[in-house]
Amino acid sequence: MKGVKNHPLLRKLFIRFCLITSVFIGIKLTVNGEYENGFFSITNLFYYSSAFFFFIITWELNEWLIKKHSRKNLINVLDWFSGMKILGLTLILVTPVFALVYYSAIFHFSDVLEIIDLNPWLQFRSDFLRASLIAVTVIVFNLFYFTGKVKKDLEQKMMELQNEVVISKYKSLKSQISPHFLFNSLNTLTSLMYEDRDLASDFVSRLSSCYRYILENREEDLVGLDKELNFLDSFVFMMDIRHKMSLEISTKLDLKASDFVIPTLSLQMLLENALKHNYYSVEQPLQISITNIGNKSIVVENTLRVRKDDQNSTKMGIDNIKKRFSFYTNEKVEISRENNIFKVSLPLLKREVK
Repeated sequence: MKGVKNHPLLRKLFIRFCLITSVFIGIKLTVNGEYENGFFSITNLFYYSSAFFFFIITWELNEWLIKKHSRKNLINVLDWFSGMKILGLTLILVTPVFALVYYSAIFHFSDVLEIIDLNPWLQFRSDFLRASLIAVTVIVFNLFYFTGKVKKDLEQKMMELQNEVVISKYKSLKSQISPHFLFNSLNTLTSLMYEDRDLASDFVSRLSSCYRYILENREEDLVGLDKELNFLDSFVFMMDIRHKMSLEISTKLDLKASDFVIPTLSLQMLLENALKHNYYSVEQPLQISITNIGNKSIVVENTLRVRKDDQNSTKMGIDNIKKRFSFYTNEKVEISRENNIFKVSLPLLKREVK
């Protein structure tokens, strides 16, 4: 039995053997007095073997026609018209075999097979129609099975393609972050070299720390929240130096960061979005806060003063964050705008998340 389970062909034959045996026994139990020589008589053995033979050739021929249709159609979809065409073609090919076998058995070999009937034409029609009905049932079942299998395969392929598209966009976005971030940082460093060399040295150290983090984790989808926060600390320091008194960024988290993970660079992306889409100055600084709601979510808030030239934002960064979180949790990334405050709530992910 174990060998049958591990071998596809043997398993298929075993299933078909059990099915046709069950059908044959069911038919025998519903037909009273048709054969009087016992259940294992020559007559019954003939009808069983012929039924098994018809069942196998019908199923195999139908599968071959379906596969032939699939090879001709790139989308591999079996529509109603094609299904009816395959049904009709299968019956056209197998029913002559049914007729030939039963005609020969009833009219030419009835003595050998011990088929005794006062009306052989009625017996022939009964046997032929019964075999044809079973064949139609087998074909229809096979068509429904194939259609369901194709639908399931298409859904699986669609999900895989969607995942690949999102991952591709994610990697592309990360590759765009690094050059943009480096360009602005080098501009700031150039100015600091002439103003405050000690601060410039500290800036270089923080820049090195940030870039080390980006390079080490650029191929990772998730990173420990503690590592992301350490990176964010250096990033915030550099933003404060770059924008001087125009920013007020605070981080107050009451949780054990090492117990959680987060999509790489997602917090940094939210901070950059706030800087990119809002107006701020020394007189009206941009206020950004990072807090948490227990072990449920991290909340990033910023004052909302949208730039006049930012009305046609693509929102690619926010959409990217939503899709990345959707890989790991059913909890939604929540976004709201209230009282000139833009708020994004990111669900917290446990370290063991898959």
